[in-house]
Amino acid sequence: MNTIVLRYFPLLLCLLFTPFTWSSSKTLAPELMLFKDYLGTWQSQFPVGKGQPEVEDVARWERALNGMAIRTLHSINQGEYGGESLIFYDKEKQKIVFYYFTTAGFYTTGHMELVDEKTLIAYEEVSGNKEGITQVKSTNELLGNSMKVSTSYLKKGTWTTPETRVYQRSDKQVVFK
Repeated sequence: MNTIVLRYFPLLLCLLFTPFTWSSSKTLAPELMLFKDYLGTWQSQFPVGKGQPEVEDVARWERALNGMAIRTLHSINQGEYGGESLIFYDKEKQKIVFYYFTTAGFYTTGHMELVDEKTLIAYEEVSGNKEGITQVKSTNELLGNSMKVSTSYLKKGTWTTPETRVYQRSDKQVVFK
């Protein structure tokens, strides 16, 4: 037994201490390479009014389906609310499209447009939202190790004032109940 351990110990040390991760070593479809800097986990404390409980969002972006898609997962306040998206390039539409499913029982479909190498705009159609939201427009800006997200909602026929949140890189976990 000790001979086997000693024989493979150098290999084990190399594997343990080599800065290598499977997700970052694999490629993305060329149309999805713009997401490479989004991959990883992000966290934001939402601005809230005085006396209101804190709101924390943890989001993870990861390579999915052999690099043909990006999967995002997020949870607010340790699973009070959450969602999951698949983002992929639709060859027929010639667009980056996505589907977003939520723990609140509604979903959205949409597409994304690249403004520049660090800015994306997402346009969503909402189905089944109980608060009357039918569309969402979000702008994501990568700013080094932070990401600024501004979101407006078409609610009962009127666009809301954009809500802005800043996300930082994080090692927290996305939690679903």
